Amino acid sequence: MKRVKLTVAYDGTNYCGWQIQPNGVTIESELNRHLSELLQEPIRVIGASRTDAGVHALGNVAVFDTEARMPAEKISYAMNTRLPADIRVQDSCQVPDDFHPRFCETRKTYLYQILNRRFPDPTRRLYSYFYYYPLDVEKMREAAVHLTGEHDFASLCTHKEEVESTVRRIYSLDVEKKDDMIGIRVCGNGFLYHMVRIIAGTLIRVGSGYYPPEYMAELLEKKDRNFAGETAPPQGLTLLKIDYLAAR
Repeated sequence: MKRVKLTVAYDGTNYCGWQIQPNGVTIESELNRHLSELLQEPIRVIGASRTDAGVHALGNVAVFDTEARMPAEKISYAMNTRLPADIRVQDSCQVPDDFHPRFCETRKTYLYQILNRRFPDPTRRLYSYFYYYPLDVEKMREAAVHLTGEHDFASLCTHKEEVESTVRRIYSLDVEKKDDMIGIRVCGNGFLYHMVRIIAGTLIRVGSGYYPPEYMAELLEKKDRNFAGETAPPQGLTLLKIDYLAAR
């Protein structure tokens, strides 16, 4: 028996998210099906980040255990001949038997993209959120500063009963604009349900003048989701990478 780690990229447009659902195709279900067929044994992957429907990834991570003799580094090549074109394994390797993608110390990096122009661009509709009204990027940057560091992000997540703590650390939160695309890049030690999309939605409110930049500090103190902005649509969000900090 060996444990294999996969780094997976996917376009989430046509999937009901990562996690297996009873009424739709997911990234997890596709990986399980094709791995089971390839290795001729039942395979169930464990994912690092259970991205929502419509969210994309360049570097999500999953592991599985197998009795197959195929070398771990060859599995990526074999899987990419079987998977649909919108899912691709970027790397496969053997890891220690106790490696768990969710229980290790990590840094996750996400990018939320906002297309800020007069009219939509149909060629970018699947990977960005179109927003018509002009956004003040400098004010968004000023607001973002208040979110870096360790805070209770109860105001900036969708509540889930099973979550024991809403304290997280954001290492960096950058807002950049290139031509008509605004990118919100955030790196942290973990993210709560809908946290990045709610941060994006709240920064959009700052950029549109609805909130002043300093409102972010007040928002954190409130610890109440009702005072934050909307949950930005999923298509603008991409999980860029997961860095594992502990030597495994």
